[in-house]
Amino acid sequence: MYKRNILITGGAGFIGSHVVRLFVNKYPEYRIVNLDKLTYAGNLANLRDVEDKPNYRFVKMDICDFEGVMHLMEEEHIDGIIHLAAESHVDRSIKDPFTFARTNVMGTLTLLQSAKLYWESRQEKFEGKLFYHISTDEVYGALDLTHPEGVKPPFSTRASSDHHEAYGEEFFLESTKYNPHSPYSASKASSDHFVRAYHDTYGMPTIVTNCSNNYGPYQFPEKLIPLFINNIRHRKPLPVYGKGENVRDWLFVEDHARAIDVIFHRGKVAETYNIGGFNEWKNIDIVRTLIRTVDRLLGRTEDEDMNLITYVTDRLGHDMRYAIDSRKLQAELGWEPSLQFEEGIEKTVRWYLDHEAWMDNVTSGDYQRYYEDMYKGR
Repeated sequence: MYKRNILITGGAGFIGSHVVRLFVNKYPEYRIVNLDKLTYAGNLANLRDVEDKPNYRFVKMDICDFEGVMHLMEEEHIDGIIHLAAESHVDRSIKDPFTFARTNVMGTLTLLQSAKLYWESRQEKFEGKLFYHISTDEVYGALDLTHPEGVKPPFSTRASSDHHEAYGEEFFLESTKYNPHSPYSASKASSDHFVRAYHDTYGMPTIVTNCSNNYGPYQFPEKLIPLFINNIRHRKPLPVYGKGENVRDWLFVEDHARAIDVIFHRGKVAETYNIGGFNEWKNIDIVRTLIRTVDRLLGRTEDEDMNLITYVTDRLGHDMRYAIDSRKLQAELGWEPSLQFEEGIEKTVRWYLDHEAWMDNVTSGDYQRYYEDMYKGR
């Protein structure tokens, strides 16, 4: 019935839900199967607008369930996998590294082996198949703040803004050696190596992408931007690690979903693509921007809530700077981010303020009961 049968793992999560929504709506000729364990970060309320679409199916399953994944591959005739399911919060990985190794490493290996066995059993074998693995820029380690005053980056994009600076001369390239510093990034680095090994050893068609920090609607509020928007709304403290000097490159989540779409359809097998927002910001500048934006939209006095900033002991192994060079993706596949960061932040803050019920359901834990009975046994 369908032109493609695509399995998207982690599709109830932050980035995954945007990818599922994009593919379900843009490709009605595709069968989209969303596999998610529904851990604390998975929320089916993120997908209410597509849950009744005829080309969409949700399956509650652990990616470490080898027999379950094999059965699903055969049942749905899966010919493409977009793998986003992962434990992703660095702080949690420091406290519980075993969970990250199990999900990110063994879960990825389970998917790879299931795909290998199923695709090899087909007459066409690997022809027309693809295992697309989404990873992170954190596997590369850290970059130095060699020019704290800011320098111009060696690339430009229509999404650049007056603020757009580079805080050093180095950038992560696809050829940058891996040097992970946290249990989270170590687990993702391991999973990346397994994906590439399956191509090199078995000939499986694979692609790996490494992306920078994502932000936007539906992000679980343990991450900086939604957490601080909610805290500002309720005038709670804003805990900033160290002096807030750590630098991250920020990418609007819908732009990331577009990049995944382009790479899935036109990327070269066995290649790696870096996906970045061309937007380096110090954490403290992000926090101040959020305060000003939330206060303005709530009709508060400018800078009224700056006193909420609280500096706390820095995180263990906190990398100083990440910066992605996306020129390969830009040159070969024509992708670039569509929004300036200030535009993306405005859009993001407005979404969270307009969706207080979503935020309240998540922070209260009520979201975990959403459709719980409906999907039992499916």
